[in-house]
Amino acid sequence: MSEPLFHMVAAGPSPVAPFSHAAEADGWVFLTGQMPTDPDDNSRPLPEGIEAQTRRVMDNLTIVLGGLGLGLEHVVSVRAFLTRFGADFEAMNRIYASYFPADRRPARTCVGVTGLARDARVEIDLIARRP
Repeated sequence: MSEPLFHMVAAGPSPVAPFSHAAEADGWVFLTGQMPTDPDDNSRPLPEGIEAQTRRVMDNLTIVLGGLGLGLEHVVSVRAFLTRFGADFEAMNRIYASYFPADRRPARTCVGVTGLARDARVEIDLIARRP
């Protein structure tokens, strides 16, 4: 096994806690869960509603992937966390699904949680594989 690499992407969102944007080992890239924060200024208010928050999270993940020379087509597994599972599951799924072709959707787990940083309604992390 090669030594792990720890990545911070210059254009990526400012972390809300002490972590790297991603860690990589042997071609496997583990992206830290992204929040619906503005990538240019994480002190700005979060977007209103689950649809806008899901878009911002997916766009933040795309920024980090791009900074590593990867894209959503390299994603193999996703975990989504929702604070209002019953109310937000369907709407989050509609937005999430729009980021992947129907025949190339990663494996995914979606979990209801009691709270997220910044009182976000959604956080998503993922695992990608370098070609």
